[in-house]
Amino acid sequence: MKHLSNPDADSPEPDFESLLSQLTRVPKTPGVYLMKNSGGKIIYVGKASNLRSRLSSYFSKSAHIDAKTGILVRHIADFETILTATAHEALILESNLIKRHRPRYNVLLKDGKRYPSLRIDIRKNYPNLKVVRKFKKDGALYFGPYSSGLAVRETFKLINRYFKLRKCRDSEPRARKRPCLNFQINACLGPCCNKVDRDSYHEIVNEIKMFLSGRESDLLKKVKTEMIAASKCQDYENAARLRDKMYAITQVIEKQVAVTNDFVDRDAVAVARSDDYAVIMLLRVRKGHLQGMKDYWIRDDLSGDAELICAFMSEYYESADMIPKEILVGTDIGDAAMYNAWLSEKKGKKVEVVKPERGNKVRLIEMALENATGRLKAITDDARSYAGMLRGLQQKLGISRYPQRIECIDNSGFAGKDLVSGIVVFEDAMPKKSDYRKYRIKNVGLQDDYAAMAEVLERRFTGESMGKLLPDILMVDGGKGQLNIAVSVLKKLGLENRVPVIAIAKKDEGKDIPEDRIFIPGRANPINFSTHSGQLMFLKGVRDEAHRFAVTFHRSRRKTRTMQSVLDSVPGIGGTRKKVLLKHFESIDAIAMSDPETLSRLPGMNRKVALELLKALDHESMATQKPDMEANHP
Repeated sequence: MKHLSNPDADSPEPDFESLLSQLTRVPKTPGVYLMKNSGGKIIYVGKASNLRSRLSSYFSKSAHIDAKTGILVRHIADFETILTATAHEALILESNLIKRHRPRYNVLLKDGKRYPSLRIDIRKNYPNLKVVRKFKKDGALYFGPYSSGLAVRETFKLINRYFKLRKCRDSEPRARKRPCLNFQINACLGPCCNKVDRDSYHEIVNEIKMFLSGRESDLLKKVKTEMIAASKCQDYENAARLRDKMYAITQVIEKQVAVTNDFVDRDAVAVARSDDYAVIMLLRVRKGHLQGMKDYWIRDDLSGDAELICAFMSEYYESADMIPKEILVGTDIGDAAMYNAWLSEKKGKKVEVVKPERGNKVRLIEMALENATGRLKAITDDARSYAGMLRGLQQKLGISRYPQRIECIDNSGFAGKDLVSGIVVFEDAMPKKSDYRKYRIKNVGLQDDYAAMAEVLERRFTGESMGKLLPDILMVDGGKGQLNIAVSVLKKLGLENRVPVIAIAKKDEGKDIPEDRIFIPGRANPINFSTHSGQLMFLKGVRDEAHRFAVTFHRSRRKTRTMQSVLDSVPGIGGTRKKVLLKHFESIDAIAMSDPETLSRLPGMNRKVALELLKALDHESMATQKPDMEANHP
């Protein structure tokens, strides 16, 4: 986020008389308001339980209560309102509009340190547990984040030892003729080669959910009851296994850090800030025990703590799997009642946002603030280090302006098919994924890397969304050929003096070139970087990210095309059913491993079509394998 303390100097003063006249027609009801500048662009989105009262506070001639509001008002040329039935409906609409328009003066939080979490997709027939560092809105359950990699590894290891989920990483277990080692040591039920009851498997999944949700005591009682029942039935082997599981759960409970003695689920949210940055830290307390933490950060020197906390709650709890009974905050927020209503509706039970005054709850806020302060120090130290590296890069490349924004382009394709390109963006040496762009190559028939790059660069700098936003450095993946193409395109568009361009060529040890090289226009030899230069390492990292992004897009396009071509040959699978299957399954193999009941439950599907689909995929698989069989048996 750019500093808000530097508004456009030539911004016209707002026409208060016109705005006040428009204000008289605004009702005193809940809703959302959208502030616009003289160009009609939305620059701020807000919510209110009384629209007229809230808007009046902006346009009154009295002094504004904070600097940010004063800067915002100087840019307002118009506004519009959207009425809602309730205040918390306004809150939800505000969140959606902020995500859609990304207004300049709204708080746009960034994920902080990627703490590890555990993910399990309960929609699968036989789900497995994975360690991930990114939350996705994909219908799976996420547990965490955990405060350290060691903590999540210990938990993951314990679950793998005492709960017999499959350990393979495939989306669904692939059919095997022989079981793997995990099955042989009795650590997996082996759904890949055995007929495992789906309900029994999901009962294990439910136990893991209890364990990871902080309900260890409930799980302990359940396991103890099962152990006693198994002992009475003289199933001593199973009883011993349950005894070991019960002991492991007890050990986990004893290791947990108790921070309150009332066993209430709650979150604690605190804000730490410096001159340029702010960090919002969340501590998750379940059943009185500290379970994990998560942080967001923003580059902002004007937004108040209350605004930051409200922005955090809107973003985090919108997709949270679990909302606690109580949310502790370190400062008063003006819209507490609105958030209470929204969160209570989402949870289905009463939820309160509270600013504690004494006791253990205040100590939780202090703990959250201490962690936020530590994270803030790490961010500011990194920022100073990155700034020094970028200033050195500016000097090394001989460019006139500080390289705050760097873009890198890379192409990907196979045998002339599914040609694509990707552009990644780094701002202040950090990836800005909201500005990443994917391109399908439209006008290049063969795998012509130069022509594909020329097409994409023209589209990049003439497009409506980013055409006016120029990078401080444009980097192309390749050697002098790619560099010359980029220079010619920029010259054609009249941007040769406005966009510095460089090329990064891979090392070639066969030609005695042990390190990647950086080329710039008008110079035959590459720029001389010192061995293990931090600047060169950074540029290589940007290049690698562009390569990853382009290759991932290419694989996705190729997989989708392959799936579509196979599904087109199946009787009864039309356009609508094909879209449903593409949405719910990652690959043809995943569909083939499914069962008729699962397929028939999908929208628009039935058992007859499901059986036809599985039959066709079985024939397709046999036809694919036949040449290999013949090759092995001449």
